[in-house]
Amino acid sequence: MDKAQILVASNRGPVSFSVADDGSLAFRRGGGGLVSGLSSVAADIETLWVCAALSDADRKAVAAAPEGRLDQAGFDLGGARVRMLDIAPETFADAYTWVANSTLWFVHHMLYDTPNKPGFDATFRHQWENYRSYNAAFAEALVTGAGEGAKVAVQDYHLALVPRMVRGRRPDLRIAHFSHTPWAPPEYFRMLPTDVGRELLEGMLGADHLGFLSSRWADAFLECCARFLHAGVDRRARTVQFGGRIVKVGVHGLGADGAFLRERAEADDVAQRRGELRELVGDRKLIVRVDRTELSKNIVRGLAAYRELLATRPEWRGRVTHMAYAYPSRGDVPEYREYTAAVQRLAKEINEEFGTDDWTPLILEVNDDFPRSLASYQIADVLLVNPIRDGMNLVAKEGPVLSLEGCAVVLSTEAGAADDLGKNALLINPYDISETTEALHKGLTMPQEERRARCERMVEAATALPPQRWFTDQLRALG
Repeated sequence: MDKAQILVASNRGPVSFSVADDGSLAFRRGGGGLVSGLSSVAADIETLWVCAALSDADRKAVAAAPEGRLDQAGFDLGGARVRMLDIAPETFADAYTWVANSTLWFVHHMLYDTPNKPGFDATFRHQWENYRSYNAAFAEALVTGAGEGAKVAVQDYHLALVPRMVRGRRPDLRIAHFSHTPWAPPEYFRMLPTDVGRELLEGMLGADHLGFLSSRWADAFLECCARFLHAGVDRRARTVQFGGRIVKVGVHGLGADGAFLRERAEADDVAQRRGELRELVGDRKLIVRVDRTELSKNIVRGLAAYRELLATRPEWRGRVTHMAYAYPSRGDVPEYREYTAAVQRLAKEINEEFGTDDWTPLILEVNDDFPRSLASYQIADVLLVNPIRDGMNLVAKEGPVLSLEGCAVVLSTEAGAADDLGKNALLINPYDISETTEALHKGLTMPQEERRARCERMVEAATALPPQRWFTDQLRALG
C-alpha cells in the first residue's frame, strides 16, 4: 500500500458508520479542527488518518476494507485516506473506558473523590495492559503506514504511549503528540501508580514535539518530568532532556473556526431555531450554557448559582430565562450517570421553587441539537462557561463569534480559554457559587455598549488560531 508523509492518530476518526434499515452501511464525515486541518494539507501531500472502530457499524466497515483502509473500500471520504482499526472489544473497553476516561481524564481534570477513589488493584493492572495493547495497535499501523521521514501527529491522552513505541522502531519519523486536556500538577499526578506515571511520561517523551492548549498545562507537564523522571527540564525554553534526546514542549491555543461558524449560522435551520427561541424567551434576558453532561463542566454549581440569583435578587424573577443544554456523556461510566441525574434533579427543583404559570425559569435540554446551540449563541445576553478544569473550552470562544448584539461571558479561571479571553470575560472561581451569581448579575446588567465592546475584543482573541493553522503549526514545529 502507498506510504504516507503525514499521519494522524486519534481514537475517533474523521468518519463514523451506521447501519441503514436495509442493512447497508451509511456514514457521515465529521468536522472539527483535525479534519479541516488535515484536509488543508491532504491535497498536496500523501496523508493517512489512523483511528479506532467505535461501533459495530464501524467494525462492519473495517471488515469490508482491505487492512481497514476505508478509502480503498468504495467509501467516498472526500479524498481522505483512513485506516480504521478493529481493536478487540475487551481491549478497547479497558483502554478507552476504564483507563483513558475513568482514570487519566479524572487525574488531569482533578475529579476524584479522594476518600473513596482511586484504588489501583489487580483489575486496574489488567486494564493497563490492555491500554498498552491498544496503543501498540496504533503504533503498528503508524510504523507500517509511514513513508521515510514522515511526520506523525498523535492526538490526546488515549495514545500517550504511542510516541515511544513508534520511536523505537522508526527513528527516522518526526513525531508530535498533542494533549487536548489539562495536565495534572505533580501533587495530583502522583496519585497514579509510580510505574504507570513513569510509563506515561516516557511514552510521550518519545515524541520530538509535545503540544498543549495552555502554558499552564505545558508547565505542569514539565514539572512532572522533573519530579518523577529527574529529567533535565529547561522551563524557560520549555524543553525536556531525556534518554539522550531533547524534546520540545509547545503551546498551541486552539481557536474557534469563525468562518465555518458564521457560514453554518446563516442556514435556514438556525434561523428557524432562533425564531423559536425568541418566541419562547420573549423580552426576557437570556442566560445560555452549552455542555456535555461531563463532570468537569461543573453544571450543578452553575445551576446552583442561577438558583441563588433568583433567591437573592428577586427582581430577576420573571425577567430572565436560563437555557441549559447538557447533552448526555459517557453513560458507561457510573459517575456520569449519577451526575446526569443530579443535574436533572436540581433543574426540576429550581422550576418548582420559582416557576409560575407564565414563566419557566430554567429550560434544560438533553438532546444534542447543533443548530439550536448556534441560534442560542446568537441571542444570548450571558454565556455561562464555568468548568472545574478544561483544556480549552471552545464554547467560550464560539459564543462571542456568533453573538448578534454582544454577549457577556462568565468564564472559569480554570478553562484554558481564560488565557485568551480573561481580560474581557467575567472571570470566576468555579467553586464559588456566590461569585458566579454576582457575575451572572453583572453580565445581565452590563451596559450594551460595554458588552458589545468586550465581545468584539473576545472575538478577535477567540479566532486568532483557527483549527487549520493550529494543526499546521504543530506540523511546522517538527521542522
